[in-house]
Amino acid sequence: MATPELKRFATPDERREFPKGFAELLNIGGGVVGRLSFEAGWRWSKDVKPIAGTELCEAPHFQYHLSGVLHVVNDDGTEFDARAGDVSSLPTRHDAWVVGDEPVVVVDWSGATKYAAN
Repeated sequence: MATPELKRFATPDERREFPKGFAELLNIGGGVVGRLSFEAGWRWSKDVKPIAGTELCEAPHFQYHLSGVLHVVNDDGTEFDARAGDVSSLPTRHDAWVVGDEPVVVVDWSGATKYAAN
């Protein structure tokens, strides 16, 4: 039988920093939940691509957007702005960047495990 768990992002199990942002990870319920935070001016292809070593983000994401505006461009040409209150599902092979001056914060149930990992 599973054991009840309670964790807080205030004390994450792991924190990964990268230019203009960071990822906080919680290992809970046999999985990983991440909170990703991006400052104004952050762009995946500029700030995380050197860490990932891939042309586009290869992590799929299933995210709830807490703040800011995140512009996403997928390799199939589709693109959109995700805002606070939105839920997005991103397949692999995308780029993204912060629009405007407000930081972007998302809770990610898929893809955070390997995000910005060396």
